[in-house]
Amino acid sequence: MGAFFVVAAGVLLGKRIALREAEAWSAGVRHVADAIRAAGAAETREMLHAGEVEGREDARARVSAFESFCLVRAAEHETIEGRIARREAELATAAARVVTAREQADAQKKRATELEAEIARQRDEILALTRGTLAALEREAGETAEDVRAALIEAELEDARMHAAQSVRAADHAPVDEAGRDAKRIMGIAVGRFSGHYLTERLHSLIPFAPGATPEAINSILGPGDANLAAIGGVAGVTLTLVETRDAIRLEGLDGVGREVARRVLARLMREPRLGADAAEVERGARAISKQLDVELDDLGRRAFRALEIPPAHAEIVRLVGRLNYRTSYTQNQWKHAIEAGFLCGMMAEELDLDLKVARRAALMHDIGKALTHELDGSHAVIGADYARRLGESELVANAIGAHHTEEPFNSTYALLVAASDAMSGARPGARREQTDNYVQRLDDLERIGGHFHGVDRAFAVQGGRELRVYVKEDRVNDEKCVEL
Repeated sequence: MGAFFVVAAGVLLGKRIALREAEAWSAGVRHVADAIRAAGAAETREMLHAGEVEGREDARARVSAFESFCLVRAAEHETIEGRIARREAELATAAARVVTAREQADAQKKRATELEAEIARQRDEILALTRGTLAALEREAGETAEDVRAALIEAELEDARMHAAQSVRAADHAPVDEAGRDAKRIMGIAVGRFSGHYLTERLHSLIPFAPGATPEAINSILGPGDANLAAIGGVAGVTLTLVETRDAIRLEGLDGVGREVARRVLARLMREPRLGADAAEVERGARAISKQLDVELDDLGRRAFRALEIPPAHAEIVRLVGRLNYRTSYTQNQWKHAIEAGFLCGMMAEELDLDLKVARRAALMHDIGKALTHELDGSHAVIGADYARRLGESELVANAIGAHHTEEPFNSTYALLVAASDAMSGARPGARREQTDNYVQRLDDLERIGGHFHGVDRAFAVQGGRELRVYVKEDRVNDEKCVEL
């Protein structure tokens, strides 16, 4: 028990000692806190004083800057107000000038109106005086102004006609230039040197049966239901029909080679009517004759190239040249015409020191398009030129083919020579023949056209229509008008 009290007394003593120590520490802390609080208050007072001083200095600087700015703006405002005052004074002056100008313009407009009225009055007076003067002149002259004007116009036209007639007469009597003389000389030499075959021929369009042919032989030739004619026409590309009198067969078609095939097949059937028993056999025979004719066409084409002594062309061109043998123009055989034109063109080329073979080649092929006209649309000259270009002929030759009827421009002398040789071959006497009806109609047209001209009494076509002889009324047509006529 005593020990317990000793321990308890020790504990109480320890607590009291700790309490004293805590109170001493608390007093020290309070003392430190008071020192810190006093230092903070002193520092706060110093900071407030520094801030107050700094704020006053900044405010003072700001006020000074604002006052400077206000002074500058006030100076600017004074300058602007001065400019505004000057502009207002200028506007007032301009307004005064505008008012003055408007008053002047109104005065001028009024004056112009008065002048226009005066001009109109004077114009009316002039018109009245002119009418009176014109009427007086017409009364004195006995003619109206329109009559005088028409007479003056007619006199001027008559004078112009007279001068034109004199110019035409002077041109007709002017000496021929050197180039014209050379051209005529060369053409004359070529025509004089050439000697060719002038016989004309016509393709058959009506094939009569042999005299005394029996109805059985005719039916054998025609075949059942005219089957043989249809078979032949299908191969040859022509139409064959029996005439109403049943004594001949009519051929209708533009292809001369096809017509020749049909003619040969019919000639064979007429010699051997028994061959017409089978239409299929007739068709095979027609095809065989067509192939045989193709061989002949190739031979004709090669003969033409050999005759002109020029190298052969492409096989298709050679055949086209051969096909010309079965094409005519106003009854002139075109194969012979091509060879003739080739010789003429070559002779003219020699006179001009040009290439003889090129000239002959172009002239020989100038009408190959006629062998294709029934197959292709267009001018035979253009078609022939296109074929020649595609089949390897030179541009000189192709252009001469295309230009000989002026469908293409003349790009070389050879083209001009081909055109001249073509015209010379076709226009020579006896080269071509027209039907009687067409010939008479052409003469009548020439006389009718010639007789319709003013002052013509009568007109007669002579020299086969190559010349028109005109008789005029002497009291209406003088020498100058004759030249014009």
